[in-house]
Amino acid sequence: MKLLVFVLNREELLDEVLAAYVEAGIPGATILDSEGMGRFLTYEVPLFADFKEFMKGNKPYNKTIFSVIENEENIPRLIELLESICGDLSEPGTGIVFTLPVDFCKGMIREEDIEEQ
Repeated sequence: MKLLVFVLNREELLDEVLAAYVEAGIPGATILDSEGMGRFLTYEVPLFADFKEFMKGNKPYNKTIFSVIENEENIPRLIELLESICGDLSEPGTGIVFTLPVDFCKGMIREEDIEEQ
């Protein structure tokens, strides 16, 4: 079981990204409004105001999507779909995706629970 975290830099793509989760067989996720450290330092900490020049072109806000994934075989398909929507994730400004191992989880919706409804 893995925790997949995806930081989506282009909020306008959220609907397409969530459709990709469903298409990849991932039935649930939690979405948070988020903000990068660079943006925060540049606009909220006067000491770093000169960084505004470096921030040009970066989106000020993003969405962070958390999903506990039981079937790890779904992850490569999801990443393929995310890149088809957002672009190559190895390029700056597209987003960040990573996984972490999960050794305990209780209360998560499982695919078979959805099928029974």
